[in-house]
Amino acid sequence: MKYKLLIIIFLCINSLQYLSAQESQQGWIIEAKNTQNYTGAPIANGTIGILPWKEPFSIRHVILNHVFDISDEYGVTRVLKGINPFILKMSINGEQVTESNISGWKQSINMKEATHTTSFKVGKTAEIEYTISALRNLPFSGLINITVNALDNISLNIENEMDIPKEYVGANHVFKSLNAGGKQVSILQVNASSEKHMQKVAASSVFIYPTDRFQLDNKEKKQTSISGNMKKGEKISFSLAGSICSTRDFVDPSSESERQVIYIMHEGIPSIMEAHKRHWADLWQGDIIIEGDDEAQKTVRFALFNLYAYCRAGSDLSISPMGLSSQGYNGHIFWDSEIWMFPPMLFLNQGIAESMINYRINRLAAAERKADAYGYKGAMFPWESDDFGEESTPIYSTTGQFEHHITADIAIACWNYYCMNKDLKWLKEKGYPLMKKAADFWVSRVEKNTDGTYSIKNVVGADEYAEGKTDNAFTNGAAIKALDFAAQAAKICGEEAPEEWVDISKNISIHTFENGVTKEYIDYDGQIIKQADANLLGYPLNIITDTIRLRKDLEYYEHKVDNVHGPAMTYSIFCVQYAHLGDIDKATEMFYRCYQPNVRPPFNVLAETATSQNPYFATCAGGLLQAVINGFGGLEVTPSGIIQKKSVLPKHWKKLSIKGVGKDRKTYTVTNYKY
Repeated sequence: MKYKLLIIIFLCINSLQYLSAQESQQGWIIEAKNTQNYTGAPIANGTIGILPWKEPFSIRHVILNHVFDISDEYGVTRVLKGINPFILKMSINGEQVTESNISGWKQSINMKEATHTTSFKVGKTAEIEYTISALRNLPFSGLINITVNALDNISLNIENEMDIPKEYVGANHVFKSLNAGGKQVSILQVNASSEKHMQKVAASSVFIYPTDRFQLDNKEKKQTSISGNMKKGEKISFSLAGSICSTRDFVDPSSESERQVIYIMHEGIPSIMEAHKRHWADLWQGDIIIEGDDEAQKTVRFALFNLYAYCRAGSDLSISPMGLSSQGYNGHIFWDSEIWMFPPMLFLNQGIAESMINYRINRLAAAERKADAYGYKGAMFPWESDDFGEESTPIYSTTGQFEHHITADIAIACWNYYCMNKDLKWLKEKGYPLMKKAADFWVSRVEKNTDGTYSIKNVVGADEYAEGKTDNAFTNGAAIKALDFAAQAAKICGEEAPEEWVDISKNISIHTFENGVTKEYIDYDGQIIKQADANLLGYPLNIITDTIRLRKDLEYYEHKVDNVHGPAMTYSIFCVQYAHLGDIDKATEMFYRCYQPNVRPPFNVLAETATSQNPYFATCAGGLLQAVINGFGGLEVTPSGIIQKKSVLPKHWKKLSIKGVGKDRKTYTVTNYKY
């Protein structure tokens, strides 16, 4: 009897362990089992972004964060693709492994560990699996770990060479074999200058392999290869480490890229990967858990995963609309950063939020120079910012001269950062000086009307279809908040705010139709709009709080949005406000509209619009996360700290948990009343 009881207990323990293991992977793994309509998903570490593709060992490109050169094609600075050290080709028994001779292809992204794994079978000869990581612990480096399981006696050859994008000149190929700390290291390297010579970039790679099983060769300093024989039933693992460095970060990028790969070889792959996982475990202290909707869980977590992957605490850099997935929008920084991506980071990762706001603080002097160049006071931030903080909008677009709300957006972000952290020293030394300069800009930018009100004329609003407008709702609303917050910050810092800040903020014009609906601008008459503008006065600005007016604005502008070419963030704003109004059905509808039309198979990466093919659109990810955190979760940062408003969940959701919120890493929950 005791023996049977022990067996039952043993089986129960094993069953619980199995269920626990299953549950630990639930919502963390995104799998692809076919390549139809394939769109790749980037794997990044805040410094480099690697884009794997569907073909065996294919990596389309590497993006370098904030490493710019002037592009003749675009007429402005453009973020560089890196020299790609991760180009691999495998041959088995003299035949190259390609799409045509493999079966059982599968890819998966493990968001918890930030790895991208591909597996397949090559005829009846071998099973292959390789995993790509952009190393969080080594931000200039990536790693490909490969395992070969021989199904027959085989000869194996793996080649590595480098892809040099067209924006480089004067490429120099190097191969060196040296003894480094008692280990023989054979390094393949390319160093080159960007076309306009703003940057020098170097990439190094090294095979890490069992030297008793493989022989290494080099061909004309442009290719290294390892080769050997395997017996049926053998399984062997080896790796390719690669590093890309530039003069943005290093005086001598060539030597540093070599040091990086030598470091990886000496540390060993297990140690390197454990450190990578620890860094990601720290990031995942800030997480969102949705019970009752597996699709939403994976999509929301994937959005958070990508934002984490596109920035680093301590880097003092921000996030471009396409993150580190591509050269989209030239890698510049827009309002997308402060209004869409910064708020989720402010709640879930203080280090990244600080980095994003420091990006602007460090470029305040450039914004002051721009204001002076256009005849204004204070600081006038660029609509598109490159690493120098200068205006980088292509000249064919007038947003660079007239989309001024960004200066207010940045000031608002500064205030919210202070409200979250209550760091008075930071406010006095960094936050308030920027907010003061932004307020000074708006004083010089407004025009006083005969009735004592103020107008802001000739702007491009958040709705970029409307150019040269007067009293754009969002521009005026953001200016009001920037002035109000600057006055509050001045008081906290022991300074006296100019009276005109208060006078102007109280009297800036917000126009309405006769029925009380907010007009997008003074002469707006129902035109189709690109994206949310007037509705932003309800959230995130909290200028319009009357529930009747909020609903009127929502119902009116829902039918004015361009559903074909407009970005998805509009519906995340609608979701937040409907959730606050307690309208479960409309909040749920808007939640799914803010991402479902924009997902692209097989990983459901997000495109900018329902019809575009330009993922990964990090701005959409920011909006989606706000729909959950600020909408369904009801969280809001105020001068008194974080509050949680009464909100609603979609009817089929059981529970929402938002973990690691704020500097105290608190957990906030919302439970569906049905459960």
